[in-house]
Amino acid sequence: MEGGVPEADVSAFRECLSLSWKNPYVLRLAFSAGIGGLLFGYDTGVISGALLYIRDDFRSVDRKTWLQEAIVSTAIAGAIIGASVGGWINDRFGRKKGIVLADTLFFAGSVIMAAANGPTVLIVGRVFVGIGVGMASMASPLYISEASPTRVRGALVSLNSFLITGGQFLSYLINLAFTKAPGTWRWMLGVAAAPALFQVVLMLTLPESPRWLYRKGREEEAKAILRKIYPPSEVEGEIQALKESVDMEIKETESSEKVSLIKLLRTPAVRRGLYAGMGLLIFQQFVGINTVMYYSPTIVQLAGFASNRTALLLSLITSGLNAFGSILSIYFIDKTGRKKLALISLFGVVFSLAMLTVSFRESEIHAPMVSAIGTSQFNNTCPDYKAAANPGEWSCMTCLKASPSCGFCAADDKLLPGACLISNDVTKKLCGSDHRAWYTRGCPSKYGWTALVGLALYIIFFSPGMGTVPWVVNSEIYPLRYRGICGGIASTTVWISNLIVSESFLSLTEAIGTAWTFMMFGIVAVVAIFFVVVYVPETKGVPMEEVEKMLEQRSLQFKFWQKRYSSSEKH
Repeated sequence: MEGGVPEADVSAFRECLSLSWKNPYVLRLAFSAGIGGLLFGYDTGVISGALLYIRDDFRSVDRKTWLQEAIVSTAIAGAIIGASVGGWINDRFGRKKGIVLADTLFFAGSVIMAAANGPTVLIVGRVFVGIGVGMASMASPLYISEASPTRVRGALVSLNSFLITGGQFLSYLINLAFTKAPGTWRWMLGVAAAPALFQVVLMLTLPESPRWLYRKGREEEAKAILRKIYPPSEVEGEIQALKESVDMEIKETESSEKVSLIKLLRTPAVRRGLYAGMGLLIFQQFVGINTVMYYSPTIVQLAGFASNRTALLLSLITSGLNAFGSILSIYFIDKTGRKKLALISLFGVVFSLAMLTVSFRESEIHAPMVSAIGTSQFNNTCPDYKAAANPGEWSCMTCLKASPSCGFCAADDKLLPGACLISNDVTKKLCGSDHRAWYTRGCPSKYGWTALVGLALYIIFFSPGMGTVPWVVNSEIYPLRYRGICGGIASTTVWISNLIVSESFLSLTEAIGTAWTFMMFGIVAVVAIFFVVVYVPETKGVPMEEVEKMLEQRSLQFKFWQKRYSSSEKH
């Protein structure tokens, strides 16, 4: 029936594939709108690799951590704005126009970034792209949901999620493709203009959402679209269902009183639902997932892999695992249950973060020493090393932390003592001319591969569980009459949490070190485990009205492995 989005399962995906010959028009609608999800994923993922080359081109960015964080996080700030106005634009002007406007912003932002002559212009382009991301995150799934047959709606909406993770994976491939091209990062950031333009052309040939048309009184247009979407035997029933659904929505809008935040918090079921829903989304961000997605190549360099290309190539693995995990979640979310899957995921995340903490701490402790003789062979010794009272105690890590203007030229055997030098292009070339590796982020380490395994395990555990469960729980836990406003609060919560984490990650690694930063994320994950056990109910197979009753009675289900029966099943 018209309205909610049924969950996607394996059978729904099989039926979805059958549409390619039964009704290709539906797939055309879904894939055309889904390009918005692809752009969403691409523009959030591409910056991780582009940042390595932006640092090389703009010295101010390389030496100022806050500028690097600003280039990454201003897109998220833009997404908050886009998401907040996106709902109003979708309702006022239509889902189709909302997608076209998002594409226009994608296109403009990509062109501005590609032509940027400094970090300020680059940040302006990132804001444009961010607003487009925020709008696309609202408009694309809504359009797909309202223009899809009921039985495959969940699968087609999930397609948008796959395209987001697919877009992130594609961004790493594009980054790798342009590592040798002149202008590197300009191509990486500018290439998103092409699919944005392509989607505008596609959307101009497609109709508006039938639900929006019906809501605006354009009933005949809506019926004509439904006749293309559904087989003849189902059309009349779906038209009637759409009419009843829209009439009920209008009636509720006219009769319902204005909902205030105070009223929401005074309603036990809603308040407890918000605790669970918002809490899950906050923990989803604060266990550090988007630091991995936004800064993955930088983390690889911190683990001791100096080459930009190597860092991008190894980061491709984490992006691929993330995409694979989102596919696995479709199978596990209903087989395992939301609560159990979240807990398994969090236990794995704690283990992975502990592994990363130990790996990075060992790398810091056992960093190669600085050789006074090796350093003196160059004419551009780091001034901080020259002025040091105890240069004999300096290691690679001491050199890099002393000043952003210092770098480490490793010996032929990277684990042996190297040179602490002034960080600039001339020194980098001098170091490279001897076939020695140049480090400005992390230090050579025999524990680098352990850190990479920890990073891969983190993604493997996070993606199928905490990557998906918070969104599924938020779609099920709120009473129907409050679902719109609660969903808006949850969406704003996740974007703000994302902004805080991405804006602070590099500063934290500088202030307390990479190892302790990951340990902080691990402590948050441990707290998240207790939170899930105490506050999050198991909603698998529980009717909506039972979820509301469960929250009203505040029945905490500590034995999450046992099946919960609804009151109707007990009698």
